[in-house]
Formats: sequence, C-alpha cells, structure tokens
Amino acid sequence: MADSSNSLFQKDLCPVPGRSILTFLAAGGLIGGSAIWLLPDRSMMPLLTAFFGAGLVAVLISVSPLGLAAGTQALGLRRFGWRPVVLGVVGTTILSFAVSQTGVQPEGVRQVTDAVRDPAVLIPTLLILALLAPVVEELVFRGLLYGWVAGRWGPLPAFLVSSLAFAAAHAEPAHIILVLPLGFWFGWLRWRTNSLLPSLVAHVINNGLAVIGAAYLAGG
Repeated sequence: MADSSNSLFQKDLCPVPGRSILTFLAAGGLIGGSAIWLLPDRSMMPLLTAFFGAGLVAVLISVSPLGLAAGTQALGLRRFGWRPVVLGVVGTTILSFAVSQTGVQPEGVRQVTDAVRDPAVLIPTLLILALLAPVVEELVFRGLLYGWVAGRWGPLPAFLVSSLAFAAAHAEPAHIILVLPLGFWFGWLRWRTNSLLPSLVAHVINNGLAVIGAAYLAGG
C-alpha cells in the first residue's frame, strides 16, 4: 500500500469514466421510474425493491462497456484479507451502538420496526434492507462515485464526496445525521484497503443486525 502522505491526491489507476456516471443516471432514472410507475402495490417494501433493484441494474449497465475485468476493478471489487473485514465489522458495530444512544429515530426506521412486527415480513425485509440495499449503496457511492472522483482528484476528495453523498441520499435530516459517521467509516475502509469489499461486508452485517434488532424490539 502506498504511503498515504504522498497519495492523498493521487489519481486512481482504474478510474470510473464519466460516461459510466451518465449512463448510470440515465438508466437508473428510466428503469427506476418505470418500475415504480408500474407497481400495483406502492407500500414501503415494494417501493424499496423497485428502487434498489433498478439501481443494481443501472450499475451493471453503466460498467458493462468496460468489460468484466476493467469493470470490477473500476468499482473496487478487488481481493482483500480477513483483517480489514474484521476491522470493518467491529468498527461499524461500535459506531452503530454509539449512534443508537442518541435516541434519534428517523421515520424510516420506525416504519421498518412496525413492518417487522409481522414475522412473515422479516425474511423479505432482511433480503431487501440487509442485502440488496447495502450492495447497491456500496456499488453506487463507494464504487461508481468514489472511482469517478478518485480518477480525477485522488482518494481524499473521493472519500469526502462519496461519504457526504451517501449520507445526503438518506434524505431525512435525522437519518442523515445518524448515517454520516458510518458513511465516513465505510469511506475510510474503501480508501485505506483500496477495495470495496470490506465496507460492503460491514454494511451488509450492520443492516442485518439492525433489522434483526428491530424485529426483536418489535416482538418484545
């Protein structure tokens, strides 16, 4: 790994081209808008499935012209050791616990807690919020966006921009405040490991524990 003091603004060797960003935005808007418009049921879970499903398809479309090898490299899907994963999971757990002590509960979190009161909803909720959502968010913010910014201005700007954009995308002010520390943590993992996978694994586990915790509290 290169010395960070000399590489804060070093351009990524496998950058995401600007046309991939434009393709993602166009494909995501078209597919997502069409899917949501065609939905017969517009309750929370179908909407989230359509939204994140469209995001995943849009990411794949945006990098497909690069080819498999270059596309995976541009998204940061590179090999990593087990230590970064352990560090990511432990750090995420500590941060999530600290944030939970603030007592702030966004409306979206309350909706999930209410939804998982029904045991039949737990598995679909886990699949959507603990698997599909974090995978898409990581591919978009610390894959596409990070790779595009890093290719032009280096990893430090990419870390800052992707972390702030990740938090802002949660829209609700209370939710933004809660996820901002996690956004910086996931961004740091992406930067320091030069791989998307440690933050992705940590994100999936964090969301999974959050959904299971919500189900436990709802059942209690």
